[in-house]
Amino acid sequence: MRAMILAAGRGERMRPLTDRRPKPLLQVGGHALIEYHLHALAQAGVREVVINLAWLGEHIRRELGAGERHGLAIRYSDEGAAALGTGGGLHRALPLLGPGPFLVVNGDVWTDYPLASLRAPPESLAHLVLADNPDHHAEGDFGLETSGRLRAEPPCLTYTGVALLDPALFAGCAPGEFALRPLLDRALAAGRLSGERHAGAWFDVGTPERLAALDAALRAGRLRHPALPPVLG
Repeated sequence: MRAMILAAGRGERMRPLTDRRPKPLLQVGGHALIEYHLHALAQAGVREVVINLAWLGEHIRRELGAGERHGLAIRYSDEGAAALGTGGGLHRALPLLGPGPFLVVNGDVWTDYPLASLRAPPESLAHLVLADNPDHHAEGDFGLETSGRLRAEPPCLTYTGVALLDPALFAGCAPGEFALRPLLDRALAAGRLSGERHAGAWFDVGTPERLAALDAALRAGRLRHPALPPVLG
């Protein structure tokens, strides 16, 4: 299975930290955010990873290279000066991801979810990993049935940015900038959106304050990642 890490966003809420450094390269626990994903993917048996680039993308390419240091083969989907959004970026990268379902991870989250366990029902176009709602997103995104099918009605959980997607999810899409959410809603209406709840750790590292809090928790040993231990201190 191939995987994609979404890493093209500008990171406006993280400024000024992201003025000269792309958000996936910001460090927590002594490692760049994206390194946790790369090690987790390698540990899960993934060998080919696609990373999309836009804002300061050359920094990511220079830092990660072809992926040998992480035991991976990394290919890049360059979106130019402006990111194409979550949907548009994935759509542009489809030729690099192949015909089968692929794993997606947002580059600006941190989680201890075991990626090797991610499975989707045969009829699912998208299988999402959900978590309890954080304070900054109290309304959540989707409800979860005991069958694993998702619903629009509350109570809802929050989409973590970790998913298994079928390329058929993008049927009929045209190249350009667009969000992923409308495609998920279309799959939901067709009864082809599934998910699971992750009871472990997950952080949306969207502000300097949340970045600092995660860094402190990792360095103090209150959080641990199964694939890449933090630098304590």
